[in-house]
Amino acid sequence: EIFKMRLLTHNYMQSTVKGTENGYPLQIEADKIEYEESPFDPDFVIALIPKIEYKTILFAVQQIAERCSTDLPSEIQLPDLPETIEKDDNSEYDKELLKKLHVVLLDIHVVQGHLVCPGTGRRFKITQGIPNMILHEDEI
Repeated sequence: EIFKMRLLTHNYMQSTVKGTENGYPLQIEADKIEYEESPFDPDFVIALIPKIEYKTILFAVQQIAERCSTDLPSEIQLPDLPETIEKDDNSEYDKELLKKLHVVLLDIHVVQGHLVCPGTGRRFKITQGIPNMILHEDEI
C-alpha cells in the first residue's frame, strides 16, 4: 500500500534548515495527487479547526488545484473554500463547510512531488506519499 501525505499533515510541517528564518508554510510541487474517501465525522473536523493554520490550507489548495484537475476522477472536485471560517448565528459551523474541509484535509493526498522551503528554496522529495525531511549534514 502507498502511504499518502494529506493536506492536514502539510499544515504542520516546516523546514528547519540551518539559518532558515522563514520555513513555513512549505510550498507544494505536486506531481501526483490522489483522492481516497474517508468517513465524514463533523465533530472531528470541528476539533481540528482551532489546531490548523487556515490560511496555509488555502495556500496548499491553490498550489495543488491544477494537478487535482488532471489527477482526480471527473466526479471529484477540489472544494472551493471561503477566505475565512465563520460560525453561523447559532455559534455552529455550516455542515457543507465541514464536509469541504474534510475532503481537503483528509481525502486529498499528495503522493509524488516536492515540498519547498520558502526561505531557502530547499526541496524535500515526496515519494509514495512520504515527505523526506531529513537534512543534509551541512543544513543542521
